[in-house]
Amino acid sequence: MRHLWSIFSQAVTVCLGILFVLKLFYPGVLTQPSQPAVTKQAATNTTAAIAKNGYRTAVSKAMPSVVNIFTTARISQDPHHALKNDPLFRHFFGDEMEEEDEQPENSLGSGVIVSADGLILTNNHVISSADQIEVALSDGSKSSATVVGTDPDTDLAVLKIDRKNLPAITFSNSDQMKVGDVVLAIGNPFGVGQTVTQGIISALGRNHLGINTFENFIQTDASINPGNSGGALIDVNGSLIGINSAIYSRNGGSMGIGFAIPVSIAKQVMEQISSSGTVTRGWIGIEAQDITPELAESFNLKTANGSLIAGVLLDSPADRAGLRPGDILVGIDDKPVADSQSMLNIIAMLKPREKATLSIIRAGKKVNIALVVGKRPLPSKIPQ
Repeated sequence: MRHLWSIFSQAVTVCLGILFVLKLFYPGVLTQPSQPAVTKQAATNTTAAIAKNGYRTAVSKAMPSVVNIFTTARISQDPHHALKNDPLFRHFFGDEMEEEDEQPENSLGSGVIVSADGLILTNNHVISSADQIEVALSDGSKSSATVVGTDPDTDLAVLKIDRKNLPAITFSNSDQMKVGDVVLAIGNPFGVGQTVTQGIISALGRNHLGINTFENFIQTDASINPGNSGGALIDVNGSLIGINSAIYSRNGGSMGIGFAIPVSIAKQVMEQISSSGTVTRGWIGIEAQDITPELAESFNLKTANGSLIAGVLLDSPADRAGLRPGDILVGIDDKPVADSQSMLNIIAMLKPREKATLSIIRAGKKVNIALVVGKRPLPSKIPQ
């Protein structure tokens, strides 16, 4: 028995000795790599940088791409002057009358450089009535701008200045943003100069606001004031997620509710305008209204989702495909239709002359109808 115990003790002593030698000269052999710790460290790099330096990195990246826009419009003070068109009166007083009648009106806004060769994205309402447009860059230089094209339906416009090697902003994916994400607004509020405000995303997909024809706004509580329109809404990495467009206000100042056009929409509009000068959208030719709880009950619907077709335009794509008033549109190319606004946005994204499949409820049964998409005509306020 003593002999066995002696052998066991010697074996344990030898093993401990081997472990000691390995630990002393080859420490990595006995240490397993901790992958979760590395992953966690990588994931918190941005958070650690923000905790240390705030948002200075994001701001320094994006701010050179945000410009101030100054516009001038000539407005007539008395367009109905009784003698204005009298030839004899104009012979003696014409020049003086023109000077007195037309007074310059100045306004301001913001814009975002989206290409190194001088394309600038801004709001249409910033430049819609302008006779002259001047852009002030972050380095203090100024340039005259021309209008490449506008899209009043989304309140976007593309300008061009004759400059090269400009600091174009980086586009983010606004579809990946979530409510509660931190955002920064950069613009020129009240003309005081370039200003940065911080907030969060308060809501996504805001519509039915009566601001634009096509509404899918990012709502934020970052302070947005007059002059911020057309400026940048960026994420904590300094990438563009939206174009600041409107505020909810009772006194003209910020009340913590601002709206921005998502960069996904802005990019599509910008690309079409820069390539063709206009924006082409899909159209099927229907008048629609939201499904209220009362309508849902009368149509025996389980939910109030969808859009009721109230009218079909004669000889439109919808008419040729056989859609009827009373049909309920619930899907387009497998995309669910929540209400009339979402329907409008989905149809607008369709390409003219291509086929689309509409899912409707007719007489309590779901039916799929194929049609050829038309081109949305002007003016903007027409049956969809």
